Amino acid sequence: MSSRMLILLMLAIGSASQIVAAAPGKLPNIVLVMADDQGWGEMGYNGHSHVKTPNFDKAAATGIRFDRFYAAAPVCSPTRASVMTGRHPNRMGVFKWGYPMRPQEITVAEALKTAGYTTGHFGKWHLGSVRTDSPANPGVNGFDEWLSAPNYYDNGSILSRRGTAVKTKGESSEVAVDAALSWIDQSKAADKPFLAVVWFGSPHSPHRAAEQDRALYEDRPEKEQHFFGEITGMDRAFGKLRDGLGDRGIRDNTILWYCSDNGALPKIGSSGGLRGNKGKVYEGGLLVPAILEWPAVIKENRTSDIRCNTCDIYPTLLDIAGVAIDNQPVVDGISLSPLIHGESFKRSRSMGFWDTLANGVGTPSDTWMNELYAAQQNGNDLPPHQSSVIAAKLPDPPYSTTSFPGHAAWVDGDWKLHRIENAKGKLTWELYDLKNDRTESTDLKAKRAEVVDRLQPKLAKWLTSVTNSLNGADY
Repeated sequence: MSSRMLILLMLAIGSASQIVAAAPGKLPNIVLVMADDQGWGEMGYNGHSHVKTPNFDKAAATGIRFDRFYAAAPVCSPTRASVMTGRHPNRMGVFKWGYPMRPQEITVAEALKTAGYTTGHFGKWHLGSVRTDSPANPGVNGFDEWLSAPNYYDNGSILSRRGTAVKTKGESSEVAVDAALSWIDQSKAADKPFLAVVWFGSPHSPHRAAEQDRALYEDRPEKEQHFFGEITGMDRAFGKLRDGLGDRGIRDNTILWYCSDNGALPKIGSSGGLRGNKGKVYEGGLLVPAILEWPAVIKENRTSDIRCNTCDIYPTLLDIAGVAIDNQPVVDGISLSPLIHGESFKRSRSMGFWDTLANGVGTPSDTWMNELYAAQQNGNDLPPHQSSVIAAKLPDPPYSTTSFPGHAAWVDGDWKLHRIENAKGKLTWELYDLKNDRTESTDLKAKRAEVVDRLQPKLAKWLTSVTNSLNGADY
């Protein structure tokens, strides 16, 4: 058995393959909440002219409001993989929506369990099949409890509770929050710190808001009523979760971290005036709303313009919990613990992005869950889908480490260098000064050739590193 596989086995059985420095009784609870397709501009506190988000606004006015927070990718599944691992999703082959996460990866749930955490996942998974025998379901990725959907889920959807299909009732975001709070009660009774991952299925299309949320926008066109209503439904559920932590007397020592998985939807969404939208490596496809509360540590509201990333979540939480992984694979994020604790902080590592030319993988959640429910009602079960069955398979032949098709970018301070390689190998470059040009309107590659020359080799080195991981070098 390789040393890498031995580490994974030790994680699976909860052995002490990590160094735990913090006393278990002082460890904070952790709740990670994520929206599905909420753009940077779709918050009341970010100036949206119609969307009502009183609970998000309250949290933004109380904790840390991140105004330059990036999703690791411009679409959903890859960003979720980055939260789980701290690594760019291409390192594990999660190129686009619907790709499963490799079981070889060490997740934040697996890591925190070694420090005594109990773990639960509620809502959208989209990192593999949620069936019992799937090698990519939440359970085999470190979650003790899970009520999960293979993709976005709607009001009254069928979800998978540890592999068993169950019918739910009510607004989709509230369903996830109610399940999380019920599980939190059990964790609190057991006197164990917990990690709860609550991933909403809104405001992903098709937009079907609950009537009470839609009714707030009767003066808007019908599509907007449902789109805005879904965001308000998330806000209402987030408020229920936030208040629920307070009612249980655990809010002070709970990290509550909210963000979206990618930038704004085309046409109906709002990037806040930034260039691009979901699916694009420009700012409008990557910048997302993000808020963090931890009342025991964050005593006063702060707004941060430091560029942060969903890859930072994993190293931040492990740092706070005092967990270090033996032979940790390459991590692209950095710990934001100093920033959270109000210390002087400057980002020590640049951020790389790479949206390949790969197509997404269809994952029709409602169809799959209805099929699973019908089969189980008849006393049968269904095998996981083929994409999840082969989740651990490494590329054969390996990917090239000299050609990197797709749209990549390198954010170094306020500079953003774009590298765009089409399917025929044609390569173009763009350079923007994000401090003075947030909308990426003025390409400075000709005027600032020295910056291009400085950043190009850094991006090339990073792309090579990502491809080496993709080919299996980390396992």
